[in-house]
Amino acid sequence: MRQRPLSPHLDIYRFAYTMATSIAHRITGVILTAGFGVLIYWLVSAASSAESYAAAQQIIGSVPVKLLLVGWLLAFCYHLFNGLRHLNWDLVRGLERHEARRSSRIVIIATVVLFVIFAARAFASGVMS
Repeated sequence: MRQRPLSPHLDIYRFAYTMATSIAHRITGVILTAGFGVLIYWLVSAASSAESYAAAQQIIGSVPVKLLLVGWLLAFCYHLFNGLRHLNWDLVRGLERHEARRSSRIVIIATVVLFVIFAARAFASGVMS
């Protein structure tokens, strides 16, 4: 008797670019949600009092949080471009295998380019230093 996998879909699908980018899109969405929480904390502290804002600035200005900000920036860039890719798919365009592979490469390249531009601006302006 033939052994069957626990999940039948494991025999059907191979790991592909589209799967990797879809998983990464979900992960960056969760990461951005956490970043949004930090943004809300910063805005509420700014609206509360000068002492509260100063405390938030001290926390957000720390090295670990600045590293998280860089990660959130990268997650934002990726989520933006991959979201546009998904929107294109919703319009029933770019669904062929070769088009999906090409668009995944475009998403990665555009992410890196936008991230480098934003990060360079942040470091040049002294925001991240």
